[in-house]
Amino acid sequence: MTSTFPRWKGDPEPAFVYELSRRLAVDFDITVLAPRAPGSLREEQMAGLRVIRFPYFLQRMETLAMHGGGILNNLKTNPLAYLLVPFFLIGQLLSLVQLLRREPFDLIHAHWIIPQGLTAVIARLITGRKIPLVCTSHGGDLYALRGRFFRWLKRIVINKSSALTVVSHAMRDIVVDMGTASEKVHVISMGVDLKHLFTPDPAVERSNHELLFVGRLVEKKGVSVLLKAIPAVLTEFPETRLSVSGSGPLEAELHRLAKELHISDAVDFPGMVSQSQLPDLYRRAAIAVFPFIVAQSGDQEGFGLVQVEAMGCGCPVISGDLPSVHDIMIHGETGLLVPPGNAELLAQAIISLLSNPEHRRTLAENGRASVLEQFDWEVVAGKYGALYGEVIER
Repeated sequence: MTSTFPRWKGDPEPAFVYELSRRLAVDFDITVLAPRAPGSLREEQMAGLRVIRFPYFLQRMETLAMHGGGILNNLKTNPLAYLLVPFFLIGQLLSLVQLLRREPFDLIHAHWIIPQGLTAVIARLITGRKIPLVCTSHGGDLYALRGRFFRWLKRIVINKSSALTVVSHAMRDIVVDMGTASEKVHVISMGVDLKHLFTPDPAVERSNHELLFVGRLVEKKGVSVLLKAIPAVLTEFPETRLSVSGSGPLEAELHRLAKELHISDAVDFPGMVSQSQLPDLYRRAAIAVFPFIVAQSGDQEGFGLVQVEAMGCGCPVISGDLPSVHDIMIHGETGLLVPPGNAELLAQAIISLLSNPEHRRTLAENGRASVLEQFDWEVVAGKYGALYGEVIER
């Protein structure tokens, strides 16, 4: 169960649930339940997966879970989207209940505690099916959904789950502090194809002045901080160019900010880029910059797959210093960390790396070796496969 899944082949929508599922399909018979969207099919086969997309409104208006920042950010930027929430929840619940009544599933894996985990708990209650539930929190549901009511809901889902996975150790600490038994919580990140797709390519010449950001244009990604750092960088290195690859609700605002800072000529906004095209961007960039911050809602990066992608391609990385990032990077060894929200220190870090090609090369080599050992999809899928088997057997 997921709210983020490719709508069709080649869709630039984040594909981590798809990538995990298709690898697990080697050993498991997997059905994916995802929301329908304009242009998507109601049911299809994708890479050995049976994909069912549940309807929840008129199809042309089923945009709640579409790319643009995910459900929480779509609600934040468009309050009218709240009108779709009850229809989304009911549509997902009805589809799951129908599936559980007619098919003998051995396990449910819900990505995000809310809404998918909560929906699974209710559907099991309605159908009387005692199917084990594995729930995964990717960050937004844990960090942003605050207050007593949401905390109470999350505790219910976690207590009713056979196992909970989180994508970083920082998230594990939060869940355990909520009263969850530590043995129930497993730290398993999402993965990256570091052996075939996100790899270095000696034939591609790496730039000495191109900066790259990849990700959704939402508050927690910190792109505004990066833009504010660029004037100082241009003072030292006038040839510097920044590519902001992604789309989202803050796109127009970021364009305006670039104009206000008089850096529009140095910043490109190419929009969302498909997974197959991303490696070329990482291979060309001098530095990949991910200036993560804590959003006003409390939401923050749960893991940061884009960092792993960049490091896999041999690109040196600078990142905002959030707790979850420590699972990926060691400051000064595999990348550079800067205090979140500090444009001045971010500019200094960028200038220091642009000034030192040898340091960039060392960080890139160390980073590639580190992520290959921990975050390749074969490693991650193996951990999830073992967890599935353990939960089903138990």
